Amino acid sequence: MRLSSPTSEMKEKVAVVVIGSGYGGSIAASRLARAGQEVCLLERGRELWPGEYPDSELELAKETQFNTPQGHVGLLKTALNEYHVNEDMLVLVGCGLGGTSLINGNVALRADPRVFEHPDWPQPFRDDVPTLLTRGYEMAEKMLGTTTYPDSFPAMAKFEALQKAAVALDANFYPAPVNVTFYDGINEAGVAQKACKLCGDCMTGCNYSAKNTVLMNYLPDAKSHGATIFTEIEVHHLQREGDEWLVHCQNLGDSGGKTDKPDLVIRADMVILAAGTLGSTKILLRSRAAGLSLSNKLGHHFSGNGDIGALAYNNDVRVNAVGNGRKADKKPAVGPLINGIIDTRPQVENWEEGMVIEEGTFPSAATLALPKGLNIMAKAAGKDTDRGFIDRIKEKFREWVSLLGGPYRGAVQHTLIWLVMTHDDSRGRLVLENDRIRIVWPDIGEQSFATRVNAFLRRGTAVLGGTFIANPLWSLLTSQTMITSHALGGCPMGEDAQKGVVNHKGQVFVGERGTAVHEGLYICDGSVIPHSLGVNLLLTISAMTERAMILLARDRGWEIVA
Repeated sequence: MRLSSPTSEMKEKVAVVVIGSGYGGSIAASRLARAGQEVCLLERGRELWPGEYPDSELELAKETQFNTPQGHVGLLKTALNEYHVNEDMLVLVGCGLGGTSLINGNVALRADPRVFEHPDWPQPFRDDVPTLLTRGYEMAEKMLGTTTYPDSFPAMAKFEALQKAAVALDANFYPAPVNVTFYDGINEAGVAQKACKLCGDCMTGCNYSAKNTVLMNYLPDAKSHGATIFTEIEVHHLQREGDEWLVHCQNLGDSGGKTDKPDLVIRADMVILAAGTLGSTKILLRSRAAGLSLSNKLGHHFSGNGDIGALAYNNDVRVNAVGNGRKADKKPAVGPLINGIIDTRPQVENWEEGMVIEEGTFPSAATLALPKGLNIMAKAAGKDTDRGFIDRIKEKFREWVSLLGGPYRGAVQHTLIWLVMTHDDSRGRLVLENDRIRIVWPDIGEQSFATRVNAFLRRGTAVLGGTFIANPLWSLLTSQTMITSHALGGCPMGEDAQKGVVNHKGQVFVGERGTAVHEGLYICDGSVIPHSLGVNLLLTISAMTERAMILLARDRGWEIVA
């Protein structure tokens, strides 16, 4: 069943336009449709379903695009995996109906409540943390089907390796709460899903309908309650005309994305901007250039959520962290992309020093170059954590087994991916250069959190007897470029227009001062988060959007039908 409609069915005027179909956009569409509103959702990417996601190097290359300072690189402007390449930071986002939920690890962790005590958060929001935000967390967990890996399922080597490191480091450890279906059945939205094949290929898109992306729940729910969904529609900017919003967009399906000029205008009484941190900020920067009065904080408080990636290469223990793809039944179970969590947050007095460490999986569609690539990185920037003649012989043997036998043997199968979230200073900026969104954050690679995290990970690697490779990009580039899949900020919340772009409800401030808002203009995505969360973003974005929709409906006297 396809959720999107042909563009020929698009109306010139609707009550509500939702821009974006990730967690924020899909939840807003679902709740407003349940409130009886005429909802039109616009998504820049294509509608891809299980069985259509890439599982070979050639398919993955087709479904990858790069936005660089010089321009766009890639076969498709709607390719699934979208990298924004900057000198200071590289950002990965998902492009498709379902947004980044299509390619993330679907880890559903709540933020440490202490995070919301930071003064960047508006006081009314802080007051709601134990009440409405907690209710939002509960609603999202129910709809997204948050659960943990069943005890009765096969043991996972990478989970056990992470646990071994946690025990040796005396760190808090537990199974990751994930939005994954482990048994065949009907989900909360009435959609049939299949059980997880434990193939590990969550990052390139689940081809078995086991991953609980919003394509499996909130979006079908919105559709079943009357929302109309259109794909390959890119919004350029917004304008206010009388009592209406003009949504200027481009039909990428018709133009093939060969130009960046809007060729379509939709009128709406209300606009919910949910195009993601980079997308929503870009749209508002363009809108300001077209005359919309906005806060000077637009583009500020950008954060990479303290993301750090590293490798424990060629450990003494088998890790089995290479995805199996369509051959899942013929190889040892990998499990979901992420299975376990080392969580230091309860063990630190200063919450900004807390971190969560998760293990990852190499997708099967990106394994061809792993044996040689990892070997080169280890020699260029790796730090072997153990010594001894016999150990060295064993390590060299595993390297040759991988080089000759492929990624499912030897050193590669003994490599653990470290995925860490902590706190940066959340002081990056997003700007438009030649109509392209750029990240400006010159000192991000030198911040103290990176040193602290890498020291911890090196100790963890030593427990496993491996070679520690810090941020792999540092091995390939001369500068300390960071990478994140958890970008946030750019349209931060604040008490007023001098401190933020939106208020605690997500309403967009008018101008540079005061608390007046643009009637009918809301933002519901990670761009409104004013400070790093230190955990995976999806659950907090979902909870914040659930809260925002409750407040919106309350303000307007609408009832969101359960």
